[in-house]
Amino acid sequence: MFESALTYRLGNRQIGRMGYGAMQLAGPGAYGPPADETKAIQVLRDAVEAGVRHIDTSDFYGPHITNRLIKKALYPYPDDLCIVTKVGAKRDAQANWLPAMSGAELTRSVEDNLRHLGLEALEVVNLRSMLDAQQPTEGSLEAALEALIALKDRGLIRHIGLSNVTARQITDAQKITPIVCVQNLYNVANRHNDALIDSLAAQGIAWVPFFPLGGFSPLQSTQLNEVAQSLNATPMQIALAWLLQRAPNILLIPGTSSPVHLQENLASARLALPADALAKLDGIATPGV
Repeated sequence: MFESALTYRLGNRQIGRMGYGAMQLAGPGAYGPPADETKAIQVLRDAVEAGVRHIDTSDFYGPHITNRLIKKALYPYPDDLCIVTKVGAKRDAQANWLPAMSGAELTRSVEDNLRHLGLEALEVVNLRSMLDAQQPTEGSLEAALEALIALKDRGLIRHIGLSNVTARQITDAQKITPIVCVQNLYNVANRHNDALIDSLAAQGIAWVPFFPLGGFSPLQSTQLNEVAQSLNATPMQIALAWLLQRAPNILLIPGTSSPVHLQENLASARLALPADALAKLDGIATPGV
C-alpha cells in the first residue's frame, strides 16, 4: 500500500496525495468503451482496495463511459471516497473535444455526472476552460462560474475547481467564489506553472497536474532513465515521485487501464529521491519556461 501519511486538503477532505485518473478506462483518445471492461472494473476496485480515495473523472470521457464504470465497480461508494469531475467540454461523433461552457450546457453536464455516478452531490467540480482546448488562454470565465455557483447553491456541487487556466483567471475566479484546486498540464518535462504552483501552495490550494506522465505521448528522457536505473525503479515511477517531492500541494491522478501499472504507480509514493537525482531531473526542463 502506498504511504498514507502523504495527504493534502481538497475541499473539506484530507486525502492521500496519490489518486487515480479514470480517463484511460475509456477507449483510445478517451472515446468509446474500453477494450476490456472486466479489467477496467478491476483496476478501479484494486485502486480503492489499495487505499486510493481520490478518483478524477468526467462525463465527457467516453462520453459517459468512465462514470458508468466507476458506478458499476464501486457503488455504493466508501464514505471517504472523493470523486472529482470536470465540466466545460463535450464530444462529437468524430471524438472531437468541443466547448460546452454555457449555463445550460454546464447544468446538463453536472446533472449527467450525478446521474451516471449515482450521486446526489458532486464533491468537487472543475471548470475546464475551453477558450482554447489545447492550452490556457486569457478570457473571462465569469459566466461559466456563475452557472456553477448556482448549482452549488442548489446543493448539487460542494466545491469548485479550475482546469486549463491562467494565473489571472484563478485570481479573478477567487473574487467571486472559493477555488479548492487547479488542474493544469504539469510534469517533470513541462514546468511552465512552477511559480503558480508555489503561489497556490501558500494559499492552501491543491494543484492536480494532468498528464503527469506525459499523456498520450509518454515522457521520454535520458535523465529520467538514468535516475530510474540508479534507484531500481521505472522512469514513470521516478516522474511521479518527483512530482510528490516538488510541492506539498500536488495531488496526483495518474491513469492506467492495467492492474500491474496501477500498482507500479502507487509504489512511487514510497520513493525518496536523493538530492543528486533531483538535480538531474531538474535539468530535463527549464523552470518557468
